[in-house]
Amino acid sequence: MGSTNPLADGHVVGRPCVPSCWMPEAISRHNGGLMQISSNSSTLVLGIESSCDETGVALVEVGGSLAQPQLLAHALHSQIDMHRAYGGVVPELASRDHIRRVIPLARQVLEQGGRTLEQLNVIAYTQGPGLAGALLVGAGVACSLAAALDKPVLPVHHLEGHLLSPFLSADPPEFPFVALLVSGGHTQLMQVDGVGRYTLLGETIDDAAGEAFDKSAKLMGLGYPGGPALSRLAEFGDAQAYKLPRPLLHSGDLDFSFAGLKTAVLTQVKKLGGQPCDQVWADLAASTQAAIVEVLVKKALKALDATGMKRLVVAGGVGANASLRQELNAACAKRGVRVHYPELHLCTDNGAMIALAAAMRLQAGKAQARKDYAFDVRPRWDLQQ
Repeated sequence: MGSTNPLADGHVVGRPCVPSCWMPEAISRHNGGLMQISSNSSTLVLGIESSCDETGVALVEVGGSLAQPQLLAHALHSQIDMHRAYGGVVPELASRDHIRRVIPLARQVLEQGGRTLEQLNVIAYTQGPGLAGALLVGAGVACSLAAALDKPVLPVHHLEGHLLSPFLSADPPEFPFVALLVSGGHTQLMQVDGVGRYTLLGETIDDAAGEAFDKSAKLMGLGYPGGPALSRLAEFGDAQAYKLPRPLLHSGDLDFSFAGLKTAVLTQVKKLGGQPCDQVWADLAASTQAAIVEVLVKKALKALDATGMKRLVVAGGVGANASLRQELNAACAKRGVRVHYPELHLCTDNGAMIALAAAMRLQAGKAQARKDYAFDVRPRWDLQQ
């Protein structure tokens, strides 16, 4: 006789139609297939993230007697080692690895959180933006699992997950605030007045800040992933050694551009030629990082001035950069501005931010989880849509 646990070994995921023998009988129905968070009881959300090269699963509890959302457990698998041989993310390999990892990670999270499948109230997943094949894995698993359990699902915007991730930190922010969203693929300044209330203030017109780190590191032969390697090397360098451009620093708006900086780094690498000593590379790394950080800091301060706000949230993978944090903290302290970051282990893509975003949207009445198991993904998706 087969197992009735949808996470049991050998369970086939990726389609919403599941055998009726998998449907637990003791499952309450939520308003004809719709669900919103009740103020009288807590809600348990399972979040699945698979937009690029990290597979993340997490449990977040919200509502009831809880003053703040609580992260009960999360697990993350990074594909860095697999992609390193290719110098970047290979989409097909990423998708296949998500398939291998997501179910074991879900089991791990449930065990760590001391919860069962039947106790889940909502299953959330990243709908976009990201790699189409990778997104389909997470969406397919989430909808199949939800159908098997007769639970509602909620698709989540990846960038909203990053934007709200500091609410899981030891020092959560309060609305409203300015958000600096900096990652490998996105660099944006947002005015955030509440959950689902986002106004774009400025964004990159070409490369993102994370791309500037990664591409510059590749030009210096630092390998993959380049951003963290460049930052480590920069600790030993002189940030004033090379005069690199700060594109759009004085443009008068809040947009960013980093393509010109990458070109300037390439020019310096060509001038160096041969095999420069380690100190030369460290100086170039430090100068590159200083250029990126100065632009991010000064644009963030301009956004605070333009909005009159006294609270800044920094989110996304680049938000873990120590130099960026140091410069932002110093500049904001002089202006009486509070700065909030996600915990370091939640700066990269993760399931916790997806579960949290779903929970906060439900709590704010900005979304309804539905028992609709047909799914699609949105590789390109504006946060304001």
